[in-house]
Amino acid sequence: KIIDAIHSGSLLTANYKRTEVFGLDIPTEVEGVPSEILDPVNTWSDKKAYQDTLLKLGGLFKKNFETFTNYKIGKDNKLTEEILAAGP
Repeated sequence: KIIDAIHSGSLLTANYKRTEVFGLDIPTEVEGVPSEILDPVNTWSDKKAYQDTLLKLGGLFKKNFETFTNYKIGKDNKLTEEILAAGP
């Protein structure tokens, strides 16, 4: 059903909410899909474990991105700065 919503264009007008840490926009409703499964936190029975895992994963991304701070991409390193700023 989500693929159908992508193809039909209905996700273009859907309402979204932003996730913690990664700042991903997720739809709050997709026709034919239970809304509670659209937000990953709702698929975990242990909400604290979800939050802990989310924070750990965010930290791993940040640590990995540190590898790229010495790369100089784009005019005046602008692209490097934008890539690093986009992380969690």
